[in-house]
Amino acid sequence: MTKLSVNLNKVALLRNQRTIGIPSVLRAARIAIDAGVDGITVHPRPDARHVRAEDVADLARAIAARCDEGPAVEFNIEGNPFEGGWMEVVRAARPTQATLVPDSPGQSTSDHGWDFPGDVSRLRPVVAELKTLGCRVSLFADADADRIVHARETGADRVELHTEPYAAAFVQGDGAFAVQRFAEASYAAQEHDLGVNAGHDLNLENLGPFLRRVPGVLEVSIGHALVADALEMGLAAAVRAYGAVCRS
Repeated sequence: MTKLSVNLNKVALLRNQRTIGIPSVLRAARIAIDAGVDGITVHPRPDARHVRAEDVADLARAIAARCDEGPAVEFNIEGNPFEGGWMEVVRAARPTQATLVPDSPGQSTSDHGWDFPGDVSRLRPVVAELKTLGCRVSLFADADADRIVHARETGADRVELHTEPYAAAFVQGDGAFAVQRFAEASYAAQEHDLGVNAGHDLNLENLGPFLRRVPGVLEVSIGHALVADALEMGLAAAVRAYGAVCRS
């Protein structure tokens, strides 16, 4: 079964438009956990335009406490380890998973994976440190079967397939064709002992077809579309709807 991790960045982005503390990122996480989500994802950026370091600390404590009481919930922190104090945040929180993403400080959202094999040497010591902290390490990657296999040379445990190109093709009616490249990349990664995650622009319409065609996806991280659906469905109902797709 593919696990669902809910990205709470957009909840934090809305909260940050005012100074009154709502909506609460911590409350959103608790609602999602009560609704059966497998994990919580955040992507703190240097400009703190959505999730902030204090949010990460609060979530780390809340998730740890929840895991002591019931089923385990994973904490996934995304970000660029070479920018803006991200590593300090992760060192303090010690999440279940650290997902390394090569975005620049000014980007509105992540739009490409690491350059393999070009980035292997500089990622290797970062991956090694994160693993000493007890983190599983995933690397954001483009769906290129020939290049993705080099991610294993960093010591990483997983890759996260950047699914924006698939989502864009799906809207144009070309999803069935575009997904083949992701299937090939997933096969290649697994043949080199890399687990496979996926994320970016996945939604209730395109998620099911993607998971049916791409083998062995262990986890999807979904934020923007799920939070948008939550405006109509409610957060708990949206989490349950996405979770049902992951289990189908």
